[in-house]
Amino acid sequence: MPDVGFKIEGAEPAKFSASPQINFKLRLNNADPSEAIHSVVLRCQIQLEVTRRRYTAEEQRKLHDLFGEPERWSQTLRNLLWTHVNVNVPPFHGETVIDLPVPCTFDFNVGATKYFHGLADGQVPLCVMFSGTVFYVRDGSALQVAPISWDKEARFNLPVKVWHDMMDTYYPNSAWIRLSRDIFDRLYDYKVRHGIPTWEQALGRMLQAEELVRS
Repeated sequence: MPDVGFKIEGAEPAKFSASPQINFKLRLNNADPSEAIHSVVLRCQIQLEVTRRRYTAEEQRKLHDLFGEPERWSQTLRNLLWTHVNVNVPPFHGETVIDLPVPCTFDFNVGATKYFHGLADGQVPLCVMFSGTVFYVRDGSALQVAPISWDKEARFNLPVKVWHDMMDTYYPNSAWIRLSRDIFDRLYDYKVRHGIPTWEQALGRMLQAEELVRS
């Protein structure tokens, strides 16, 4: 039975994807190079190991929405599920390197987006857990099937800059928020009543009014 190991060797923003995406360089290594790997149906679960890094005071402020007051982080700081990814690996002998495409979102209702956005610099420790099926041939035999061992995983420190560079590529100097229909209707009515040409200007005027009230 194949014993396939995994190692992430790098990551970079996808330049020509239809939507934001990070491509991880994933190396697969089979312990027995004489086995011909016909294909691998690979499933990946990616966790953000948020307890394995330090946070500045400004990052703690931005992450309040996720983890609450820093004084409670010993109780509230827990690993976050980032995403699940499936990929098909083509035939290889011994070892191969493939792109593991990880779609990303700028939806601030998603915990991973809030987390990445709240970080200024440094690295994000990741744990990628693997499962799936290996199709292989040994010594000229018929095609055989084996599961990937449940304990297979790889760790990688993703530079925060990679995530920010990716979002700057797809959403330069902008961000996305999702509104419920009733809030959107109220905002639209405000924009029309005051003759404001853009959504950005409408929100800017509302924030300015709120700041005047506070002062």
